Amino acid sequence: MTAFAALLAVATFTRSMERVVSVDPIKAQSLYDSRAVQLVYEAPLAVDYEARPYRLVPGACELPEVSQDGLVYLFRMRRREGGPAPASADVVRSLERLKDPANASPGGWTMKAVESVRAVGDAVEVRLSRPLHVFPWMMAMAYAGVMLEDGSGTGPFELVRWRKNHEMVFRRRRPEPGRFDEVRYLVVGDVSTQWLMFLKGELDFLGDISRDNWDAVVDGEGRLDPFLANQGVRLYESPTLDVFYIGMNMKDPVLGPNAKLRQALTCAFDFPTWRKFFNNRVDPADGPVPPGVAGRLEEPAPYRFDPDRAKRLLAEAGYEGGVDPATGRRLVLTLSIGRASQESRESGELLASFFSRIGVKLELSFGTWSSFLQAVNEGRVQMYMMGWVGDYPDAENFLQLFHSKNVSPGPNHSCYANPAFDAVFDAAMSANSGERREELWRECQRILREDCPWIFTHYPKSYSLVRPGVEGYVPGCFPYGEEVHFKTGGPGWASP
Repeated sequence: MTAFAALLAVATFTRSMERVVSVDPIKAQSLYDSRAVQLVYEAPLAVDYEARPYRLVPGACELPEVSQDGLVYLFRMRRREGGPAPASADVVRSLERLKDPANASPGGWTMKAVESVRAVGDAVEVRLSRPLHVFPWMMAMAYAGVMLEDGSGTGPFELVRWRKNHEMVFRRRRPEPGRFDEVRYLVVGDVSTQWLMFLKGELDFLGDISRDNWDAVVDGEGRLDPFLANQGVRLYESPTLDVFYIGMNMKDPVLGPNAKLRQALTCAFDFPTWRKFFNNRVDPADGPVPPGVAGRLEEPAPYRFDPDRAKRLLAEAGYEGGVDPATGRRLVLTLSIGRASQESRESGELLASFFSRIGVKLELSFGTWSSFLQAVNEGRVQMYMMGWVGDYPDAENFLQLFHSKNVSPGPNHSCYANPAFDAVFDAAMSANSGERREELWRECQRILREDCPWIFTHYPKSYSLVRPGVEGYVPGCFPYGEEVHFKTGGPGWASP
């Protein structure tokens, strides 16, 4: 076989992706970073790709043995045949990097309960300072990816080419018959370009169908358009463990001390119009914990869309008619947005129109994703538009975003600090039964709904398009490294 023929024989899976900032596991702050990291680096544990409900399976290590008091976890290294495998010393070194405050990892919160990590022969002992029922789930996150001493990983793929802000190419370390040899991520910011590339077969997967293209995907009865169906394209719909929101910086002198103002802004949020903007592909969010998670509060939220009430609350906040008494002019707030796409601009303008109805002016500030994250981490924003993708299916993962110990650069980007909330959260973490813990989680949500540190905008539904040459795709809430499971072949597939 000639070199050219060999190149053609390489089975490559291609998809679009937002910019990846870092492939260092401890710096994997975004969903996009995590996708790349978990192709290259194995975490001690993994989430079963197909299991519902979700469950943990061995990763670099076997499932842990846990002491009776819940304080000591013993992770035995997983034995395998062929290819590089991490040693217990590699796991210890990687977790210590994550734990070290000097590294300022955005995932450092996952190690806050860890007292010590040490190698015990062919195993790793992790000792906690307090019981933490979700700790094993944290060991399946990208932050815990195991890095060898030379910086390489032992995951199924290795990164062979990275043109910043353009392309990443990953090659399988050990070829497997029927599996893709390469995974190619292309940074394509324009959604119309993504759509055209998918139609031309230049992308095998489209995981973010823009609202402008929605009518070309689904007909009036909610079925896949015949043009796509006749090509063998498949449409997947599934719920998510995601929550999207407008965060308010509690250290801001205007928003932070004024709960009435935050409540007014929440009541001004017009979800019916917001849902229509997103082609009815979102559900209303009434708190940080999405449906399907044990301990979610199902009571009606106290501050729902109500323009008249929003105006009354605004007056009680000291801004009657939206007028700032300090200036005699309209109150002006600034919303920071991490990317200047058409959809983010239009959604920001729509949000500004909601606030304008009650007399508040909202200015939009756009930046690059990396500069936006840095500004949020450093508390240099007043309001910010963001989403949280659940790391594991437990209410703790969403509610820990509000604990004072996790303020930025931790995941509590709103710098919310309420001793009452902290006390209930801490009680839940030390609860002796799941039933009692869930009761306390619901009380945490009642406190947040009253304080309104976020405007809870929506829970998104996931819609994806897959070309016929890709098999083995299962939509799920933990897609990191999902390409590992994809198979090649089927009608219409050809190597690029």
